Amino acid sequence: MEIWSNQSFTDDFILLGIFSHSPTDLVLFSLVMVVFIVALCGNVLLLFLIYIDLRLHTPMYFFLSQLSLMDLMLVCTNVPKMVVNFLSGRMSISFVGCGIQIGLFVCLVGSEGLLLGLMAYDRYVAISHPLHYPVLMSQRVCLQIVGSSWAFGIIDGVIQMVVVMTFPYCGLREVNHFFCEMLSLLKLACIDTSIFENVIYACCVFMLFLPFSIIVASYARILRAVLHMRSAQAGKKALATCSSHLTAVSLFYGAAMFIYLRPRRYRAPSHDKVVSIFYTVLTPMLNPLIYSLRNREVMGALRKELDHCRIGSQH
Repeated sequence: MEIWSNQSFTDDFILLGIFSHSPTDLVLFSLVMVVFIVALCGNVLLLFLIYIDLRLHTPMYFFLSQLSLMDLMLVCTNVPKMVVNFLSGRMSISFVGCGIQIGLFVCLVGSEGLLLGLMAYDRYVAISHPLHYPVLMSQRVCLQIVGSSWAFGIIDGVIQMVVVMTFPYCGLREVNHFFCEMLSLLKLACIDTSIFENVIYACCVFMLFLPFSIIVASYARILRAVLHMRSAQAGKKALATCSSHLTAVSLFYGAAMFIYLRPRRYRAPSHDKVVSIFYTVLTPMLNPLIYSLRNREVMGALRKELDHCRIGSQH
């Protein structure tokens, strides 16, 4: 056991990646790079607009800024290493680097999942109890919601990282993925990890269905409130404010459930790698686009800053 432990800390893992150097894969790699750059720029821009525009200093946009921060960190956790490995041809990642990737990925995915669930509660309060909204969603409550989301993800990420990286690994140490994805890494362990995998599966079910149940309950109450609204225009406006969040939820939970809630016999590494691209790159790109293009306040803030830049350049 001591030999395995020493070997684990000194030997690198090999990331087999998702792209070859065929013409088709080069085109796909270029598309992923474009999506990555758009995700970086979109989330940085959204964070900047929410920070600088006083009209966006509301609970909903505070939560949205945290979502953008999580998405920004998520794309920077796995994609840069994938790009460096692909361009350099060196497919290795250190033992410590692998552990950091696992910890950050689990932390950010767990935090984002819970935050999306609690954002649904925010929409419920805003629509069903508009007069009490400033009290029910005070600055203290908002900080507690965001703090609990981050704490939940960090604790989960640290625990899973520590447990996974204490397993002995042997053989070729080739991870059939483009980053140190935990389930792919566990296949290389020298000991039986089935109990831990079952525990992880149970945790994934809990982590996905707890926020998802909050979302379903919140939107059921929102729908009931909308149906009781006397003004059709007010009901339409209420649903419009929820559409962006529902789209983001569908993208996030659809990909997460596909990867982590399927029985083991239905899992295929090729499918998981493709969905992981969607999950770690495409969703972080789409979130700022969804929340900006379908949101008058954000587009108004963007136009205002562009006007300031235009006036400044003329002077």
